Amino acid sequence: YTFFFFLLLGILDQDALLPAPQNISIISTNMKHFLTWSPVTIEGETVRYSVEFQGEYEREYANESWIPICECSLITATVCNITEDISATVPYNLRVRADTGTQSSQWGTLKGFFNRITTYLTPPLMKIIADGYHLLVELEDMGPAFQFCVLYWKKGQESRVQQKMVKEISSALHLDTMEAGIDYCVKAQTYVEAINRSSNFSQMQCVRAQGGRSVWLVTALISSASFAVAALTLPFLAWKTRKIFQYSCCPIVVLPDTLKVSEPSTQLISCESEEAEHCDLMVHVMPSEEVLRLWIQ
Repeated sequence: YTFFFFLLLGILDQDALLPAPQNISIISTNMKHFLTWSPVTIEGETVRYSVEFQGEYEREYANESWIPICECSLITATVCNITEDISATVPYNLRVRADTGTQSSQWGTLKGFFNRITTYLTPPLMKIIADGYHLLVELEDMGPAFQFCVLYWKKGQESRVQQKMVKEISSALHLDTMEAGIDYCVKAQTYVEAINRSSNFSQMQCVRAQGGRSVWLVTALISSASFAVAALTLPFLAWKTRKIFQYSCCPIVVLPDTLKVSEPSTQLISCESEEAEHCDLMVHVMPSEEVLRLWIQ
């Protein structure tokens, strides 16, 4: 009878022959959560795994029910991405079961609860750029849940730190206009509003304004070119201005040929005197009656 009892017990409890997954744990970094476990090895069998979770609502209002994670149903991998299912900042419980198609193990349950508030936050990858005299910073895009606190200051003036909060990553962020010959330093940290937590700050990076000498050289070249243009232009402008005033105030009048004198002035004078004498000889007095008669005719 004892033999038949153990045989019957083995038939009824054949599911227990497949061991449950062990070493169940969660790796959570920057709000990405992964459930992992040790593989169950059965010679000649392909073992698949299914994962379920239980949140605060299921424990308190849904008779402690469990919800299957569809993406992690009958998978061969020993890791499950549970990020989308951990959607609230409350304690979650998780469990895993092994399956070979003919046998299923008991559920292996995570020891303790998982709350996403415990996720490990890392500082953002950061690159600072000196574009001429513009201080720029490029930050890693870590997703819509992340904001960034950026601190920047002049090296040696740590007591005068300035801060900028960055909510969206689109392109390089302009921080400040730099002064020549001064180092500027920058560091940043991530912030997640959903869990009200921040990471540590990144390593400080410093940079100095580039192109100071080239800017001076360009300025010198422009000044020299301006002086050369002025040196060539001013004499011409002065000459042109003098001509304009000359023509405006003292215009040159060109006489027509009929008014030009071709004989010497002495001849003109003698000629004028002779004509005057001749005119004097021709003058005679007429009586009034004769004048009246000539006017009537």
